[in-house]
Amino acid sequence: MEVSLPTRRPKRTDARRNFDALVAAAREAFADNGSQVSLEDIARRSGVSIATLYRNFPTREDLVEEVHREEVEKLCRAASGLDDLDPWDALVTWLHHFTDYIGTKLVFADALNRTTGGFQACRKAMRDAGRPLVERAQRAGAANPDMTIDDVLRLVAGISTIEYVDDVQRGRVFALVLAGMRAPGR
Repeated sequence: MEVSLPTRRPKRTDARRNFDALVAAAREAFADNGSQVSLEDIARRSGVSIATLYRNFPTREDLVEEVHREEVEKLCRAASGLDDLDPWDALVTWLHHFTDYIGTKLVFADALNRTTGGFQACRKAMRDAGRPLVERAQRAGAANPDMTIDDVLRLVAGISTIEYVDDVQRGRVFALVLAGMRAPGR
């Protein structure tokens, strides 16, 4: 599924280079320190001035939205590359991508609840990417026929945003959720 979500990315080569550097630095900073990392730190990491940051992203929300947009596009592309897998395995593989997207960048968990147009477009793109995987697994009799993509995304986002004792516990909780998504008797 080729997804193209609205972006602020400039057309001029030099401006695009600065924009891309800011987004890459923000992605790294959010992963390291969460959404409250200082914008000055992001500008410093990117090698551009704070004025350049504000010219591209007048608010923190604008920067979070752009990083979120790029991550959602990757998540949607991942969904489209799973056609050769068994329906259940395809769904589980994509859900692992989804938990990585949320779990490593908790700033995006909050983005799932934001109401601006860009965030709404991202939520729609995620649902549109995951829905065929859920439906395919349901048609194969592998997934619970009563669940919807919205149910699945809310459930997996919920378990991805809490702290665990260790990765073993995280894996065990994820396995329990997957077991609950299986069709009865599977």
